[in-house]
Amino acid sequence: MRIAILGATGMLGHHAARAVLDDGHQLVVLYRDPASLARLADLRYEGRQAELADRVALTRALQGVDGVINAAAPYPSAPRPWREEVISATQQMQAFYHAADDAKVARVVYVGSAIALPRRADGKPADGSERYAGEPASHNPYLQMKWAMDEQALHLAAKGLPVVIGIPAMSFGEHDYGPTTGQLITGIAKRRMTRYVRGERNVVAASDAGRGLLLALLRGAPGQRYLLAGHNTDMDELTALIARLAKVPAPKPAPLALTRALGRAQVWRYRTLGGALPAISDTAIAVMSAGQHLDGSRSLAIGYAPTVSLEDTVERALRWFRAQRMC
Repeated sequence: MRIAILGATGMLGHHAARAVLDDGHQLVVLYRDPASLARLADLRYEGRQAELADRVALTRALQGVDGVINAAAPYPSAPRPWREEVISATQQMQAFYHAADDAKVARVVYVGSAIALPRRADGKPADGSERYAGEPASHNPYLQMKWAMDEQALHLAAKGLPVVIGIPAMSFGEHDYGPTTGQLITGIAKRRMTRYVRGERNVVAASDAGRGLLLALLRGAPGQRYLLAGHNTDMDELTALIARLAKVPAPKPAPLALTRALGRAQVWRYRTLGGALPAISDTAIAVMSAGQHLDGSRSLAIGYAPTVSLEDTVERALRWFRAQRMC
């Protein structure tokens, strides 16, 4: 198969691209900035340039492709009203879906987020079947964006677009240049993160998540969510593990209410006075407060199961960050 990936210069996209090649398929990388392609030196691929919100350019770039994995879904950066974030994100994704339909791509994977899943009333781990009855009560921009894009994918799949939703758990691994979720590791390793918010987490190796995204493309049913879960843990255990492997003191827990208050103050300062982006963003607060355990057993249907232990997942990511001199 000829498989295209948007976001291959990011962590999850890179690992999905590696899985595509390892499985014997042809890889097409859709990119915006040619300078970012230096990150893909270890991959064999055909590059096609296109802006992600440009339906015409994307349609042209997707010609002759059998399947596409979109690991470049919009993400909040500077603080702005949540409705603006939702409109911008869903419009960009709509251009992508139109392009995939115009190019007659047979298989489409949207890389979603577990934050779009509500907590179960019975207290059990989320398994991907959960759905909000309506718009979430929280107006956190990150939560609202991810919920809206999840609903958009489910709606389009119901109308006949071959969209499958792959949802990686909290992912750590190589090629996290941002860093994104790896900020937890680099922050602790550099002794800059001295506090954390308690809560449940599920952590997966980015290599496992990338392989899972390929399996969702090849074997997933349109309109279904597949949780690419790893290991259920909590922030007490996870931060202690990172600190032990980094050989630094472990951070201490902080109340969520205090963290939210500090975040609101930093957002007010940014919007009123400008300057540096808030160190405690709305997105970080959403991720900290909405973490939950996951049940990935439904993904056995596509042949997915995690292969990397929690300790090895953190150790491999830490080793890569140190090799890049990021911590």
